[in-house]
Amino acid sequence: MGETIFEELKRYVGFGDEDAVALRTLYPVAAPHFERISVVFYDRILAHEGARKALEGGESQVGHLKHTLVGWMGELFHGPWDEPYFEVRARIGRKHVAIALPQHYMFGAMNVLRQELNAVVDDAYLREPKKLQAARIAVGKILDLELAVMLHTYREDLLSQQARAERLSTFGQLVGSIGHELRNPLGVMESSLYILKGRIGEDARANKHVERIGEQLGIANTIIKDLLDMIRDRPLSAQRLRMKDVLEMAANQLHLSLGLEPLAALPEVEGDPNQLRQVFVNLLDNASDAAGETGWVRVEGSVEGGRVAVAIEDSGKGVDETTRRRLFEPLVTTKQKGIGLGLALVKRIVERHQGTVSYEPRGNGARFVVRLPEAGGNASLPDRG
Repeated sequence: MGETIFEELKRYVGFGDEDAVALRTLYPVAAPHFERISVVFYDRILAHEGARKALEGGESQVGHLKHTLVGWMGELFHGPWDEPYFEVRARIGRKHVAIALPQHYMFGAMNVLRQELNAVVDDAYLREPKKLQAARIAVGKILDLELAVMLHTYREDLLSQQARAERLSTFGQLVGSIGHELRNPLGVMESSLYILKGRIGEDARANKHVERIGEQLGIANTIIKDLLDMIRDRPLSAQRLRMKDVLEMAANQLHLSLGLEPLAALPEVEGDPNQLRQVFVNLLDNASDAAGETGWVRVEGSVEGGRVAVAIEDSGKGVDETTRRRLFEPLVTTKQKGIGLGLALVKRIVERHQGTVSYEPRGNGARFVVRLPEAGGNASLPDRG
């Protein structure tokens, strides 16, 4: 088996067993300083206008982020520095792409940590030059490793995003021309079918086939509508909404019975009720299909640093890792009869509401989480109808 990316990066920066021992030895000395360092770190960010704007959620989320940074520093010193560690760190790089954080802020942020942690090392080992040198080298290597992981995943995700944008552009041009051309013959079929219905009389077999043709025409029209919705930006008719009401509309459309009372306490969001309803219709329909007749679908809500999060979870088989990487792209599906437009449309609508949607794997089943800004927060919707 070949060398993993993380193993290669560790070899490149020269991170080895001696560095691991030095960091673990330093951990109990450094840990009492983590809270203070997190304050220094975010004070520096908030004092810089460009860096502050890149913070998702702005100042309101800083308290949560400080707590996260303390945990991050604990893992930095304690490890284990294995593949799961790499995956957790890699998500940070992907998050930076998602919020469009310029790379130079990553370098600046890491330098703030380097200065503060080196000061801790100098103070702790003032009279022990050998330990001081080993600890300084280890801190330098692990921070270089962290930066290398972030930059690797940042570049990887940025290239993936660019490729996706190019595919969507080509896809949009194709769909725009084909979709409009298909609607004309489908309209003729619907008119002819209407006339046939009035002329076949009581022939049960003929009526059955006419109904089947009508159903398939409806499916074809829905597919074309979804395709065209993918490529056009319908204006948002924005208003303050309760997520419980939006989920109820979606569940009623699918004839699903769900426990939605926990959502009643969530803050309001600002959005287009019809477009957000479509988001949860698609997610609930996928979850219901995956769970089957004997499984379950669950809806959960929470507040995360100025954002309202709604999770749709099911007891199905989940999504394999290969499909997961392209899950929100058009024409990617795990359904036997699906064509892969539902999740792509979900992503497009949610992002137009200044939100995010993500797949979060579980031991069993799938979990999709939609996060939208609270109404009255820093985020504003761009195009209102």
